[in-house]
Parts: sequence; structure tokens; C-alpha cells
Amino acid sequence: MKPVRTVFFVSDRTGITAEILGRTLLTQFRDVEFHKHTLSFVDTAEKARATLKEINDTARGEGQRPLVISTLIEDKVREIIFTADALCIDLFAGFIQKLESELGMESSHALGLTHGIGDELAYQKRIDAINYALAHDDGVTTRNYEHADVILIGVSRTGKTPTSLYLAMQYGIHAANYPLTPDDFGDTRLPAPLVPYRDKLYGLTINAERLSRIRNERKPGSRYASMENCREEIGSATAIMNSAGLHILDTSTKSVEEIAISILHDTGLMERVQR
Repeated sequence: MKPVRTVFFVSDRTGITAEILGRTLLTQFRDVEFHKHTLSFVDTAEKARATLKEINDTARGEGQRPLVISTLIEDKVREIIFTADALCIDLFAGFIQKLESELGMESSHALGLTHGIGDELAYQKRIDAINYALAHDDGVTTRNYEHADVILIGVSRTGKTPTSLYLAMQYGIHAANYPLTPDDFGDTRLPAPLVPYRDKLYGLTINAERLSRIRNERKPGSRYASMENCREEIGSATAIMNSAGLHILDTSTKSVEEIAISILHDTGLMERVQR
């Protein structure tokens, strides 16, 4: 049995940055099972104290310190959180202090600027895109697909969700994603909800060995993670995507950043984000 640790991603805004960076760090510890919680918009002392209580209650209930990964900017809020009975990691403080020293000036410490967005319109555009990606994750709904810039499709665990969120957060791209499941594999036609949006579809695939390893981390020894099932699903999904004439990207050895850049170039969306 893997040891289990609770992780809190704490942010004064959406928490997407804390979660993405934090998850990247945690992937280096594959022998630990992490229970992850994102606590967003912790931007007042009152909210910080409520968050502190939740963290400390977890520490007492589990008998061990949780991990806290934060992107908090406001000093007073951060100071409250960092009194927690937890290992607290600030993803920004060390970098900001070094930059202040090098540049010979203090940073603004302004909330919301952690997204790297200088003006309100650009910031709001990315927030809207993040909300869209979350609302249209994993085929939860196909409503408003007409507003999507791109719709990622592929079998489970090919990188659709992190790529959708990365496109939204970094480029303001409205990205939905739709999983191809055994229910779709009766023939090589696109699932009915996707047919009107064929021009927005972009396929993701992965080699069976890599997919089986990823799925076994989630559901070890299951039919879902077996090599045979992974090969069957990939073959059926590829047949559907080829039949529709979609561009298909193999994500087996690519980072989220590389996948996103490939999508932007292949779809022509790069020209839009560079304007």
C-alpha cells in the first residue's frame, strides 16, 4: 500500500497556477498517493483563518501534517496560512525576493498579477477560458460547443484535461474535451454530439504501454488499465479519428506545453494568440 498524504493548493485567485505547478512537483513522488484539494480565492484574513482551521483539522484527523502549496501574494494572508500544522511551500516568495534584489525595487504584491497578465481585459479573457474548460471537461456537457476554439478528443488519460486547462490559462483558448469510450466503438463514426463540430476537433493518442502505466497508477490491475484493453481502445479511437479526417497527435513523450504548442500551430490558433 502506498503512503497517503493530503495536499492543499491554496491561492488568492482560481488556484489553477498553484495546482498545475504543485501537481508537477508531486509527479516526482510516484510512490505516494496524494489526496488533493484546491482552495481558491483565499484573499482575506477571514478566509485565511477558515482555511487554516481546515488544514489543522485535517492534520489532527489524519495524525500527520498535510502539504500546503500556495501562490498567495498578500503577506498577511500568507502569514496566517503558514502558521498551519503543515509543510507549507510558497511557489512565489523565493522568486519574488530574488527578483526584487536583482532589480533593486519592490514588487507590487498586487493580487491577480500572478497570472502574468498586464491588463484587465486579457486577464478576464483567460479567466473566462478557464471557466469554459472546467465546465466542458471530460464530456460533462456538449452544450455551447459552438463557442469552443478547439475540442480535444481521445481515450481516457491521453492528456486532454491538463492540455485544455493549459491552453485556457496561458493563451485564453476556449478548449473543451470529450472522451472516446467503449460506448463509442461500435463503428468508426464520430459520436453524434461531435458531428456538427468536426472542424473544431483535434485528436490525441498515446502508445499502449504508456497508457497502461498511467492507468495502473489510478486503477492498478484493472481491466481498464490492462495492455489488451488499452490497445483495443487506442485502435478503435484512432479508427474513428482517421475516419473523420482529424489531425492526431501522439502525446506519449510530450509535455503539456509541447502538446499545447502543437495544437496551436496545427489549428492555426497560434496566429490569433500572437496578435
